Amino acid sequence: MLVLSRQRDETIMIGDDVEITVVDIRGDKVRLGITAPRSIQVHRKEVYDAIKRENERAAGLKPDDVADVIDRRAESGSPGRDKNDKHRSTDDPPRSSEARGSR
Repeated sequence: MLVLSRQRDETIMIGDDVEITVVDIRGDKVRLGITAPRSIQVHRKEVYDAIKRENERAAGLKPDDVADVIDRRAESGSPGRDKNDKHRSTDDPPRSSEARGSR
């Protein structure tokens, strides 16, 4: 691990495209500003780990598992979504800018 010391308003470059600037330091907290191309996702580690776990869980689903969920929704009368439905269901989790990889 490379360890660097930076003061407020100083920057670290990662390659040619990623810039990390120390925006503020208060007590034991450091605020960082990150400038990166949109093609590079930037997340806090705990958010990254949650996304990774969810992707691994979803990748482990078999087509029959998905069909079972759809069948259960139909039996319970829960509203499904058809491909033309532009509104999120109340079952959908709220979206955050971090979940979409926005900065």
